[in-house]
Amino acid sequence: MTSRSSAGPHVVALHIWDGRTPVEEVLRAMDDLVRAGKVLYVGISDIPAWQVSRMQEIARLRGWSPLVALQIPYSLVERTVERELIPMTEAMGLAVLPWSPLAGGVLTGKYGRSDLETDGGMGARKAVAAGNGFLTERALKIAAVVQELAAEAGTTPSRVALAWTLLNPAVVSSLVGARTLAQLKDNLGALEIELDTGQRARLDEVSAVDPGFPHDILGRLAASR
Repeated sequence: MTSRSSAGPHVVALHIWDGRTPVEEVLRAMDDLVRAGKVLYVGISDIPAWQVSRMQEIARLRGWSPLVALQIPYSLVERTVERELIPMTEAMGLAVLPWSPLAGGVLTGKYGRSDLETDGGMGARKAVAAGNGFLTERALKIAAVVQELAAEAGTTPSRVALAWTLLNPAVVSSLVGARTLAQLKDNLGALEIELDTGQRARLDEVSAVDPGFPHDILGRLAASR
């Protein structure tokens, strides 16, 4: 993940955790890039929340450049990151940059039940969506509600789905995978979409995930007070 300007890259991020390289080595290498003026900020992608928390504290204690951004999958189809990863970013001062906010195209309405049986190798877009766990019965049910809301509002499913991700205060921008100028213009139109309370409730309900332990117990305790 890199953003650039005429002066050079602004942000560089380690893409996916390898589980082997010592975090001190990663952090020091990133700090060297910042000190050398090669980049301004560093981030990381697809890594457990506990590891990011550990890295942030190591960077703070040693005076190294901290991580400023976390790139993770986040969409109406993939909300399990709300359990640990997104709360961690808010506590540790990282911005969230969701990848595949349209769940591999599933939320655009391009797939139906007949697509649940994927054909061909993983190079096929449908197979990639299925391989990432985005093309499922549950995902198609969510996509149907997105399409309903889009039709009611006179807009596109892509805009509705993207607008929903931007409602989370931890998200600074979604990484869109537009292949054409028309798709890019459509995606940018999400900035003009305002979902009302009822629309948000419908989307939240159909896409809800089990909070898991210990959040389920803590939620019940909080509700009983």
